[in-house]
Amino acid sequence: MAEMVRKPRLLAKLHAEVRSKTPKGQQAVKKDDLSGMAYLKAVVKETLRLHPPVPLLLPRISMSSCDDVNGYAVPARTHVVVNAWALGRDARSWGKNAEEFSPERFMADDGGAAAGDFKRRDFQFLPFGARRRICPGMNFGVASVEMMLANLVYCFDWELPDGMREEDIDLTEVFGLSRHRKEKLLLVPTTPRDHASTLHARLIMPRGRLDSCLGNVDPVVAT
Repeated sequence: MAEMVRKPRLLAKLHAEVRSKTPKGQQAVKKDDLSGMAYLKAVVKETLRLHPPVPLLLPRISMSSCDDVNGYAVPARTHVVVNAWALGRDARSWGKNAEEFSPERFMADDGGAAAGDFKRRDFQFLPFGARRRICPGMNFGVASVEMMLANLVYCFDWELPDGMREEDIDLTEVFGLSRHRKEKLLLVPTTPRDHASTLHARLIMPRGRLDSCLGNVDPVVAT
């Protein structure tokens, strides 16, 4: 959300896709609706490329000596750590705009189904690891994020608080159990005009609206 709010054009594009692919009169996005949301999937992938929750993958130990790995000699029993964060920002793989948030890089040429996946054999995109040791919760995690994001943009329009500009959003990240934003993102939800008549809850009761879209949420987040 932080990356898209900094670029209103991208957020508007996501709003348009999610609302056009969700049946009219439906209160919230359902699982079956996600299959047609190519741009939504591209947004999630681009977010994981720039902001992997675990930037340094679990360390491994080389079982035997490798004399030439891109010019490096790796002795047996060497601890090896893969930097997923650096791989996702490598200009050799992603071009000169590697540091830029651009979901279109994961779109097919026809603008339809998202191109690319989480299991690329050339290893430039590893938010979940790879091959036999790939994260077993990958599919569940991605589906959960897609569902949450789809409902956030379907149920609400999002604006910055009064006096705040897009360039004021701080994207600084810190380490914890996972890598996360240092400063929480504060946005103001408003009810879209074209959806107001189809939703049971009103803007004056944001807690009910958020619960209907996302399930129970913390009151501090909902207000």
